[in-house]
Amino acid sequence: MTPKQIETYVDAAAIALNLRLRPDHRAGVLRYFGLAAEFAAVVEAVPLDPHDETAVHFSPVPTESRE
Repeated sequence: MTPKQIETYVDAAAIALNLRLRPDHRAGVLRYFGLAAEFAAVVEAVPLDPHDETAVHFSPVPTESRE
């Protein structure tokens, strides 16, 4: 996303959510939204085929007990 697209999106989202974005917070919000957009672009760049599926379930590894 371009900086202008980020500004437009953040402004529209703030209006839609009835969220007042303070002027002293605006630069940080734009910066972090831009960072999130960069992360999303990396994820979207991974090619997926129709046969690629999500994992069925997640099984965490139990933690070791500490004594």
